[in-house]
Amino acid sequence: MFGDIKYVVTNIPLPELLRPKTLKDFVGQENLVGPNGIIQKLLINQSINIYFPSLIFWGPPGTGKTTLARIIANSLKREFYEFSAVNTKVKDIESLIQNKKQLRLTDAPIVFLDEIHRFNKAQQDKLLPHVEHGDIVLIGATTENPSFEVIGPLLSRCRVLILKQLSEKELLKILGRALKYLKKKLGKKAEKFLLESSNGDARVMLNVLEIAASLINTPTIKIPDLETALQRRQYTFDKQGEDFFK
Repeated sequence: MFGDIKYVVTNIPLPELLRPKTLKDFVGQENLVGPNGIIQKLLINQSINIYFPSLIFWGPPGTGKTTLARIIANSLKREFYEFSAVNTKVKDIESLIQNKKQLRLTDAPIVFLDEIHRFNKAQQDKLLPHVEHGDIVLIGATTENPSFEVIGPLLSRCRVLILKQLSEKELLKILGRALKYLKKKLGKKAEKFLLESSNGDARVMLNVLEIAASLINTPTIKIPDLETALQRRQYTFDKQGEDFFK
Protein backbone atom coordinates (compact mmCIF):
# COMPACT_ATOMS: atom_id res chain seq x y z
CA MET A 1 0.00 0.00 0.00
CA PHE A 2 1.34 3.41 -1.11
CA GLY A 3 4.15 3.55 -3.64
CA ASP A 4 6.96 5.85 -4.73
CA ILE A 5 6.32 8.93 -6.85
CA LYS A 6 8.34 11.92 -7.99
CA TYR A 7 7.53 15.14 -6.16
CA VAL A 8 5.22 17.53 -8.00
CA VAL A 9 3.21 20.54 -6.86
CA THR A 10 -0.43 19.48 -6.81
CA ASN A 11 -3.68 19.73 -4.88
CA ILE A 12 -4.17 15.97 -4.97
CA PRO A 13 -4.02 14.60 -1.39
CA LEU A 14 -0.87 12.73 -0.44
CA PRO A 15 -2.61 9.36 0.13
CA GLU A 16 -3.92 9.50 -3.43
CA LEU A 17 -0.59 10.57 -4.88
CA LEU A 18 1.22 7.69 -3.20
CA ARG A 19 -1.46 5.09 -3.91
CA PRO A 20 0.30 2.13 -5.59
CA LYS A 21 -0.86 0.79 -8.92
CA THR A 22 0.71 -2.68 -8.72
CA LEU A 23 0.98 -5.43 -6.10
CA LYS A 24 4.75 -4.96 -6.19
CA ASP A 25 4.38 -1.50 -4.63
CA PHE A 26 1.60 -2.46 -2.24
CA VAL A 27 2.54 -2.53 1.45
CA GLY A 28 0.81 -4.85 3.91
CA GLN A 29 -1.65 -7.74 3.67
CA GLU A 30 1.11 -10.20 2.81
CA ASN A 31 -1.29 -13.07 3.47
CA LEU A 32 -3.36 -11.86 0.51
CA VAL A 33 -0.87 -10.35 -1.92
CA GLY A 34 2.33 -12.29 -1.14
CA PRO A 35 3.59 -15.22 -3.27
CA ASN A 36 1.13 -17.61 -1.61
CA GLY A 37 -1.67 -15.08 -1.20
CA ILE A 38 -5.04 -15.66 -2.83
CA ILE A 39 -5.06 -12.35 -4.74
CA GLN A 40 -1.61 -12.99 -6.16
CA LYS A 41 -2.61 -16.49 -7.25
CA LEU A 42 -5.93 -15.37 -8.74
CA LEU A 43 -4.21 -12.76 -10.86
CA ILE A 44 -1.51 -15.16 -12.03
CA ASN A 45 -4.10 -17.76 -13.00
CA GLN A 46 -5.96 -15.27 -15.19
CA SER A 47 -3.68 -16.31 -18.05
CA ILE A 48 -5.40 -19.71 -18.12
CA ASN A 49 -8.78 -18.93 -16.54
CA ILE A 50 -11.10 -16.04 -17.42
CA TYR A 51 -13.17 -16.43 -14.25
CA PHE A 52 -12.50 -14.05 -11.37
CA PRO A 53 -14.65 -14.35 -8.24
CA SER A 54 -16.55 -11.58 -6.53
CA LEU A 55 -14.88 -10.51 -3.29
CA ILE A 56 -15.65 -8.74 -0.06
CA PHE A 57 -12.80 -6.96 1.68
CA TRP A 58 -13.34 -6.73 5.43
CA GLY A 59 -10.96 -4.68 7.53
CA PRO A 60 -10.22 -1.43 9.38
CA PRO A 61 -9.94 1.93 7.58
CA GLY A 62 -6.68 2.73 5.83
CA THR A 63 -5.61 -0.88 5.21
CA GLY A 64 -5.78 -0.89 1.41
CA LYS A 65 -9.27 -2.06 0.44
CA THR A 66 -9.84 0.52 -2.29
CA THR A 67 -6.25 0.29 -3.48
CA LEU A 68 -6.43 -3.49 -3.88
CA ALA A 69 -9.66 -3.23 -5.85
CA ARG A 70 -8.05 -0.77 -8.25
CA ILE A 71 -4.93 -2.91 -8.61
CA ILE A 72 -7.04 -5.97 -9.41
CA ALA A 73 -8.99 -4.10 -12.10
CA ASN A 74 -5.79 -2.70 -13.57
CA SER A 75 -4.11 -6.13 -13.57
CA LEU A 76 -7.11 -7.75 -15.25
CA LYS A 77 -7.47 -4.85 -17.69
CA ARG A 78 -11.16 -4.70 -16.86
CA GLU A 79 -13.48 -1.74 -16.79
CA PHE A 80 -13.61 -0.42 -13.23
CA TYR A 81 -16.49 1.40 -11.58
CA GLU A 82 -16.21 2.77 -8.07
CA PHE A 83 -19.25 3.48 -5.91
CA SER A 84 -20.00 4.29 -2.29
CA ALA A 85 -23.07 2.61 -0.85
CA VAL A 86 -23.74 5.83 1.06
CA ASN A 87 -24.84 7.73 -2.06
CA THR A 88 -25.39 5.01 -4.68
CA LYS A 89 -28.63 3.44 -5.86
CA VAL A 90 -28.82 -0.05 -7.36
CA LYS A 91 -30.15 1.48 -10.58
CA ASP A 92 -26.80 3.27 -10.99
CA ILE A 93 -25.08 -0.12 -11.14
CA GLU A 94 -27.84 -1.63 -13.30
CA SER A 95 -27.40 1.23 -15.76
CA LEU A 96 -23.75 0.41 -16.39
CA ILE A 97 -24.62 -3.30 -16.74
CA GLN A 98 -27.19 -2.45 -19.40
CA ASN A 99 -24.66 -0.28 -21.18
CA LYS A 100 -22.17 -3.17 -21.14
CA LYS A 101 -24.75 -5.45 -22.75
CA GLN A 102 -25.54 -2.89 -25.44
CA LEU A 103 -21.84 -2.57 -26.27
CA ARG A 104 -21.55 -6.38 -26.22
CA LEU A 105 -18.52 -6.31 -23.97
CA THR A 106 -17.39 -9.82 -23.06
CA ASP A 107 -15.44 -9.34 -19.82
CA ALA A 108 -17.53 -8.53 -16.77
CA PRO A 109 -16.64 -5.09 -15.39
CA ILE A 110 -15.39 -4.78 -11.83
CA VAL A 111 -17.75 -2.88 -9.57
CA PHE A 112 -16.19 -1.67 -6.33
CA LEU A 113 -18.81 -0.88 -3.71
CA ASP A 114 -17.34 0.85 -0.69
CA GLU A 115 -19.20 0.48 2.60
CA ILE A 116 -21.34 -2.29 1.17
CA HIS A 117 -22.88 -2.72 4.63
CA ARG A 118 -24.72 0.57 4.03
CA PHE A 119 -26.84 -1.13 1.35
CA ASN A 120 -30.05 -2.40 2.95
CA LYS A 121 -31.42 -5.91 2.41
CA ALA A 122 -33.66 -4.86 -0.49
CA GLN A 123 -30.77 -3.18 -2.28
CA GLN A 124 -28.54 -6.20 -1.76
CA ASP A 125 -31.32 -8.46 -3.07
CA LYS A 126 -31.43 -6.43 -6.30
CA LEU A 127 -27.66 -6.68 -6.64
CA LEU A 128 -27.65 -10.46 -6.18
CA PRO A 129 -28.75 -11.63 -9.67
CA HIS A 130 -26.09 -9.51 -11.37
CA VAL A 131 -23.40 -11.18 -9.28
CA GLU A 132 -25.00 -14.60 -9.71
CA HIS A 133 -25.21 -14.31 -13.51
CA GLY A 134 -21.70 -12.91 -13.86
CA ASP A 135 -22.82 -9.52 -15.20
CA ILE A 136 -20.28 -7.93 -12.87
CA VAL A 137 -17.40 -8.87 -10.62
CA LEU A 138 -18.36 -7.30 -7.31
CA ILE A 139 -15.70 -6.16 -4.88
CA GLY A 140 -17.36 -4.91 -1.72
CA ALA A 141 -15.51 -3.18 1.09
CA THR A 142 -16.63 -2.97 4.69
CA THR A 143 -15.37 -2.24 8.17
CA GLU A 144 -18.24 -4.28 9.62
CA ASN A 145 -18.54 -8.05 9.98
CA PRO A 146 -20.08 -9.13 6.64
CA SER A 147 -21.72 -12.14 8.31
CA PHE A 148 -24.11 -9.69 9.97
CA GLU A 149 -24.22 -6.93 7.34
CA VAL A 150 -24.37 -8.79 4.00
CA ILE A 151 -27.30 -11.04 3.11
CA GLY A 152 -26.53 -14.76 3.04
CA PRO A 153 -27.21 -15.39 -0.68
CA LEU A 154 -24.89 -12.56 -1.72
CA LEU A 155 -22.26 -13.51 0.83
CA SER A 156 -22.24 -17.11 -0.43
CA ARG A 157 -21.36 -15.88 -3.91
CA CYS A 158 -18.41 -13.82 -2.73
CA ARG A 159 -15.08 -14.73 -1.19
CA VAL A 160 -14.56 -12.79 2.04
CA LEU A 161 -10.97 -11.60 2.47
CA ILE A 162 -9.86 -10.15 5.79
CA LEU A 163 -7.48 -7.20 5.78
CA LYS A 164 -5.44 -6.62 8.91
CA GLN A 165 -4.43 -3.39 10.58
CA LEU A 166 -1.02 -2.33 9.28
CA SER A 167 1.96 -3.13 11.48
CA GLU A 168 4.47 -0.54 12.64
CA LYS A 169 7.01 -1.91 10.17
CA GLU A 170 4.55 -1.53 7.29
CA LEU A 171 3.58 1.98 8.35
CA LEU A 172 7.26 2.94 8.55
CA LYS A 173 7.77 1.78 4.98
CA ILE A 174 4.90 3.94 3.79
CA LEU A 175 6.12 6.82 5.95
CA GLY A 176 9.58 6.58 4.39
CA ARG A 177 8.11 6.94 0.91
CA ALA A 178 6.03 9.91 2.02
CA LEU A 179 8.96 11.73 3.62
CA LYS A 180 11.03 11.17 0.50
CA TYR A 181 8.23 12.62 -1.61
CA LEU A 182 7.75 15.62 0.70
CA LYS A 183 11.51 16.08 1.09
CA LYS A 184 11.10 16.26 4.86
CA LYS A 185 12.63 14.54 7.87
CA LEU A 186 11.10 13.20 11.05
CA GLY A 187 12.92 12.62 14.33
CA LYS A 188 12.48 9.33 16.19
CA LYS A 189 10.21 10.82 18.85
CA ALA A 190 8.06 12.56 16.26
CA GLU A 191 7.95 9.35 14.24
CA LYS A 192 6.74 7.38 17.26
CA PHE A 193 4.15 10.06 18.05
CA LEU A 194 2.79 9.97 14.49
CA LEU A 195 2.58 6.18 14.40
CA GLU A 196 0.75 6.05 17.71
CA SER A 197 -1.64 8.80 16.62
CA SER A 198 -2.42 6.99 13.35
CA ASN A 199 -3.61 3.81 15.07
CA GLY A 200 -2.64 1.58 12.15
CA ASP A 201 -4.43 3.73 9.56
CA ALA A 202 -2.06 4.67 6.72
CA ARG A 203 -4.46 7.28 5.34
CA VAL A 204 -4.64 9.10 8.67
CA MET A 205 -0.85 9.00 8.98
CA LEU A 206 -0.33 10.50 5.53
CA ASN A 207 -3.02 13.14 5.97
CA VAL A 208 -1.50 14.33 9.25
CA LEU A 209 2.01 14.26 7.82
CA GLU A 210 0.97 16.28 4.79
CA ILE A 211 -0.72 18.94 6.92
CA ALA A 212 2.28 19.15 9.25
CA ALA A 213 4.65 19.52 6.29
CA SER A 214 2.56 22.36 4.90
CA LEU A 215 2.83 24.29 8.18
CA ILE A 216 6.63 24.59 8.23
CA ASN A 217 9.46 25.95 6.09
CA THR A 218 12.13 23.82 7.74
CA PRO A 219 13.25 20.33 6.64
CA THR A 220 12.37 18.59 9.91
CA ILE A 221 8.84 17.95 11.15
CA LYS A 222 8.58 18.03 14.94
CA ILE A 223 6.00 16.84 17.45
CA PRO A 224 4.38 20.30 17.89
CA ASP A 225 3.85 20.41 14.10
CA LEU A 226 2.14 17.03 14.21
CA GLU A 227 0.02 18.09 17.18
CA THR A 228 -1.16 21.15 15.27
CA ALA A 229 -1.89 19.03 12.21
CA LEU A 230 -3.90 16.60 14.31
CA GLN A 231 -5.97 19.46 15.75
CA ARG A 232 -6.72 20.80 12.28
CA ARG A 233 -7.68 17.38 10.99
CA GLN A 234 -9.97 16.77 13.96
CA TYR A 235 -11.65 20.13 13.44
CA THR A 236 -12.33 19.33 9.79
CA PHE A 237 -13.60 15.89 10.76
CA ASP A 238 -16.04 17.38 13.26
CA LYS A 239 -17.28 20.00 10.82
CA GLN A 240 -17.78 17.63 7.90
CA GLY A 241 -19.16 14.56 9.67
CA GLU A 242 -18.02 11.02 10.23
CA ASP A 243 -17.79 10.09 6.53
CA PHE A 244 -15.51 12.96 5.51
CA PHE A 245 -12.27 11.01 5.49
CA LYS A 246 -13.61 7.66 4.24
